[in-house]
Amino acid sequence: MRLSRCRASRAGLIVAALAVSLLTTAPVGSASASPSASSPPPASSPPAVSAATADGFASVDALGQNGTTGGAGGAVVTAATTAQLLDHISRPEPLVVQVSGTITLPAGSRDGMHPVASDKTIVGLGSTARLTGGGLHIGLPVSDGVTSPPPDAVHNVIIRNLSFDGATDDLINIQMFSHHIWIDHNDFSDGDDGAVDIKRGSDFVTVSWNRFHDHDKTLLLGHDDDNAAQDRGRLRVTYHHNHFDASDQRNPRVRFAEPVHVYNNYYRDNSYGVASAMDAGVVLEGNYFHSVNNPARVDFSGDLGRLVARDNILVECNHPIETRGSVVEPRTYYAYTPHRAAEVPAVVPAGAGVGKI
Repeated sequence: MRLSRCRASRAGLIVAALAVSLLTTAPVGSASASPSASSPPPASSPPAVSAATADGFASVDALGQNGTTGGAGGAVVTAATTAQLLDHISRPEPLVVQVSGTITLPAGSRDGMHPVASDKTIVGLGSTARLTGGGLHIGLPVSDGVTSPPPDAVHNVIIRNLSFDGATDDLINIQMFSHHIWIDHNDFSDGDDGAVDIKRGSDFVTVSWNRFHDHDKTLLLGHDDDNAAQDRGRLRVTYHHNHFDASDQRNPRVRFAEPVHVYNNYYRDNSYGVASAMDAGVVLEGNYFHSVNNPARVDFSGDLGRLVARDNILVECNHPIETRGSVVEPRTYYAYTPHRAAEVPAVVPAGAGVGKI
């Protein structure tokens, strides 16, 4: 590929290697006893995973929810079978659901998509927890006539430390005004459609420290050019410290949303990184693009989007970053401290994915 712009240096990469030592992790604790799928979870159980706090848009107090806490305060249960997992994630009460080993999600009548109720933390134990064959669905059934957040919108869900693959539809789908969702330290590959799709008025979401690989249509944010009634003024999402490891496209592909904060992600060997369309507003900051045909575009399909870019590094890319207009600053909503772009190639692969929380 033709070199578009290169600001990387040997000194910068040395600094990046040193930055890995600044990452902090917390071990996963021991599993609690696993109840049967038909019995209720225990009234209480000692926490088996370390406390963690959502950042980015998932940390914002809004819509009656103070940040994203998942199943905090609820029982801790362990799912080692399909029946146990599907029972636990559908319960109405707060739960921390620990996933042990590989669980196959059946296609069934939902095309392999299985609903998650509000106030849930779903977290893998160790580095081998895996959901295969299907995906997780966060949100009410689709209704075009609903144009503002309903009181029963699914909210306050955390998904961490899980490998997802082989879904017959999306690996994770978030829709219908779901809010306060944190997708963190997972591995996504080989889904039939999206890896993490966010649409239909969903809001206050953070997608962080994940690895996406061997996948085509990765991250859809806003599903249709004609859906402004549900999406405009919503779809506020933070994507940070993700490893887009040869995930082909939609990293993410954005409509209507503002602001979308895409920072400190490592892109390697992608057809395109970010596409901003339908007047969406994206802040692209501190990312590292290596061998990416189109790092970021505002002239894509549909109406033009808007994009502000700063401190991004491009190496062996065929096209420059396209910028246009102004965008609401993420700091309007939350504080953050980004890494320098030169640190990203060392920091992100070392910290993204499973087994690293």
